[in-house]
Amino acid sequence: MRGICAVLVVAGLAACAPAVPDSGAGVGFDDYDTYLTQKQARDAELRAQRSGQQTVAPQTPEEQTASDAVAAVRGSPGQPARGESVPVGIQNTSPNAPVPDLNNPSISDEQDFQAVSSRQSIESDAQRRKAQSAQYQVIAPKALPSRPGGGGAQTPVEFALQTSHPVGQKVYRRSVFSKSKTAKACATYSSSELAQDAFLKSGGPQKDKLAVDPDGDGYACGWNPGKYRKLVNKG
Repeated sequence: MRGICAVLVVAGLAACAPAVPDSGAGVGFDDYDTYLTQKQARDAELRAQRSGQQTVAPQTPEEQTASDAVAAVRGSPGQPARGESVPVGIQNTSPNAPVPDLNNPSISDEQDFQAVSSRQSIESDAQRRKAQSAQYQVIAPKALPSRPGGGGAQTPVEFALQTSHPVGQKVYRRSVFSKSKTAKACATYSSSELAQDAFLKSGGPQKDKLAVDPDGDGYACGWNPGKYRKLVNKG
């Protein structure tokens, strides 16, 4: 009788004891990685609830890989998708950045082959160049008009180009003047160029009213026309 009671007591205790879970299946989850993912999600949700904000559960490694692949194909905001080209000159770093107007008439497109070829052909370009050549005019140089009021040379430059005799060669008749009178007359001018100009305006070279050309070569106070003649010969 006592043996039967002992067996019943042991059986009752075994029935009340909880079942031991399978350690291979984990405690309430399939594997350890899933447990960590769910734990991170719960922790993030609890933190969001404490701060009064909503949060998005972190993605699993597989979901993150899929998201990266989609972003690479579609392109991130402000950047072109894979295989999509951006026109030259347009660099939008912000979705709200203004796009340049490529149809602005103030921007020249003469260097754009497609734009020019749509308007011009080889034949039309040749006709345009021919029309421009027909409008080209060559204007021949003309002689300078003579100054009114005199038949002789009016400026030292004109007199230098109209004559060819050297300095000191007597060409015009002169009265005899003393060297001191000529020196005094030439001293009144700051340069021989001004003396020659005054000499021509006062009747020279035929007449020497100023006494600045005693040798009769037509050049006052040692003025030399060679500098102007050299310029013409070089041209």
